[in-house]
Amino acid sequence: MTVRPATRILVAGDHFVRNSLIAEALHHALGPEPHLTELTLRWPLEPFGKVAEVDEASDAEDALIRALDGVEVCVTQMGPFTERVLAAAPDLRLVVVCRGGPVNVNAAAARARGVRVCFAPGRNAAATAEFTVGLMLCALRRIPEAHRSLATDGRWDASHYTYENCGLELEDTPVGLIGYGAVGSRVARVLSAFGAEVEVYDPYVRGDVHGMRATSLEALLDRSRVLTLHARLTPETRHLIGARELALLPRGAVLVNAARGGLLDTDALCDALDSGQLRAAALDTYEQEPPPPTSRLFRTPHLLMTPHVAGASRSVAQKAARIAAAEVARYVRGEPLAHAL
Repeated sequence: MTVRPATRILVAGDHFVRNSLIAEALHHALGPEPHLTELTLRWPLEPFGKVAEVDEASDAEDALIRALDGVEVCVTQMGPFTERVLAAAPDLRLVVVCRGGPVNVNAAAARARGVRVCFAPGRNAAATAEFTVGLMLCALRRIPEAHRSLATDGRWDASHYTYENCGLELEDTPVGLIGYGAVGSRVARVLSAFGAEVEVYDPYVRGDVHGMRATSLEALLDRSRVLTLHARLTPETRHLIGARELALLPRGAVLVNAARGGLLDTDALCDALDSGQLRAAALDTYEQEPPPPTSRLFRTPHLLMTPHVAGASRSVAQKAARIAAAEVARYVRGEPLAHAL
């Protein structure tokens, strides 16, 4: 009987998708066959089992190259799998990235060397959808301003009970969604539960949607008191929302973007807020991240900003580790990979 040699696995998490989460998920996914794998290497350093000594102060590529010696499978969050790193890892056969896309892997170089690349789509869909609705509520009801006036300034601000300054509610409010993927579809369901009048524009989606389906982007914009973006960023969708599109919204509309910063023309957004065409906006993503200190965004009124954290939840880290571990288990058992390039 031929005994299959153990697959050497490098766990290369970070402070978010921690090594301990990946290791726990791997042990669970491999079930009754732990002998098929050998978790002997960790990068960055985090105590668990046998640890390879990796100098965390050294260059990340050099540290990763040393840690990959003899490794067949690597599960990573941010490990820089450049052409140089891949060329220095002849035993490597599979890289599993705990992110929605393997942006830290040179896909062409991996393909040329016969290295499969997997990723973890959908891991943060629920978190991003929840955060999007949170941004929407904050922008509509002026929650951050109310907090600042009381907690920071010590003022009991009565202006929130004036008709001009009080916020809008979601019930019966026309809300337009651009993009109906994993995040957009969840946002639509939540907004429907609030009683919002949901309308969706996504020319690539077939079948039923929660709410109405817009016949065109212009028709959606014309009716949306609230606009939320959920499209992918492609050359065709860059600056999908610019000055022309913002002018089509009803005056005093609210815009939310927790998808990709490049979907939105930043200068056009600032102009619309300055002029009052937009009542408020809430952003979690930006054309340049982080925005430079000189950006107009920091001088524009009625703008709520968060630092690209919509997908940051403990559940996301746990889901990412489980999705990645399941791919490793499929590889070890010789089964087809579920999310591979």
